[in-house]
Amino acid sequence: MNTILEGLKKGLIMLFSFNKEVYGIAFFSLKVSLTATLISVIIAFPIAMLLALKDFPGKKAVISFVNLGMSLPPTVVGLWVSLLLWRSGPLGILRLIYTPAALIIAQTLISTPIVLSLATAAFQQLDHKLKWQIMSLGATPFQLMYLMAKEARYSLMAAIIAGFGGAISEVGASMMVGGNIEGYTRVLTTAIVMETSKGNFETALALSIILMTLSYLATFWLTFIQQRRS
Repeated sequence: MNTILEGLKKGLIMLFSFNKEVYGIAFFSLKVSLTATLISVIIAFPIAMLLALKDFPGKKAVISFVNLGMSLPPTVVGLWVSLLLWRSGPLGILRLIYTPAALIIAQTLISTPIVLSLATAAFQQLDHKLKWQIMSLGATPFQLMYLMAKEARYSLMAAIIAGFGGAISEVGASMMVGGNIEGYTRVLTTAIVMETSKGNFETALALSIILMTLSYLATFWLTFIQQRRS
């Protein structure tokens, strides 16, 4: 119990004393996860709309496969990204292993299936007649996508929130592809694992409080955007 209380105390001190190292890790974690989520949205939304609104042979099988991606283990993602980016791997020439770019790639691969699956469900819930009504008014493909996304905005924002949560809470793949290098690729989740392995439970608890606070604030902001009415 004392360890928990000391961890809470230390976490609050680190949070409000504006510790440069801790805030550096926190903002880096946020930057990586938000970037990965943004890339996931750019990839997932057009594919989700295509899956939801287009009829083609094997559609149900494809959507089932997309839904399976939500349970993709992060450590498996980390393994495959590591193998691809390793110096002797197919993409080793890019020298991306143990860099922030590798973290973004791994988190994007984790976040994209989540966003894609939930966005597909969001578009499928729309009235199919809406598509033809918009097209009959002479809308371009981009305008069609924008208006359909606007109609499904609440569910799509929920997909974004879920994708962000999957990205920022990930630890296995980040450790494998980023290496937890201090001041370069260390994020909050890998820092917590490192401190726990060293027996610094108070520090680990403090970092976990900061991670939860950061996650809550980001989710609160996204939820505020979701619930805002014009």
